Amino acid sequence: MIDSTSTGTAPGPTAARRALAFAGAVVAAASVALSAYASHVAGGAGQMALLVGAAIGFGHGLALAALSGQARRRVALYALVAMLAGALLFSGGLAVAHFTGVAARTAPFGGSLLIAAWLAWAVDTLRK
Repeated sequence: MIDSTSTGTAPGPTAARRALAFAGAVVAAASVALSAYASHVAGGAGQMALLVGAAIGFGHGLALAALSGQARRRVALYALVAMLAGALLFSGGLAVAHFTGVAARTAPFGGSLLIAAWLAWAVDTLRK
């Protein structure tokens, strides 16, 4: 997925970057569907939780699709992988909680992972 050269630079257009862009687009599409479900079917507190999950999922799916082509170093790619995992854990956790009636145990970890991913991306952007 990522080369192991001493420069830490990821190779040109890689399968990993394409996969991250694809995953981001799928997450964004699923988030639109989740938002539609929340708006037209769900009610009460469940509706609000699903809308929050959809908004977080859509924003991060869009970010993955847009930023994946700019990832040039390992840190950037790891940040995007963490962003994908965080979005799935956060938004997916809220959706699973709604549909199964169990607590959204993965949401706090997913949110923390999203924060860490954005901070890693920020650090990577300062590098030459």
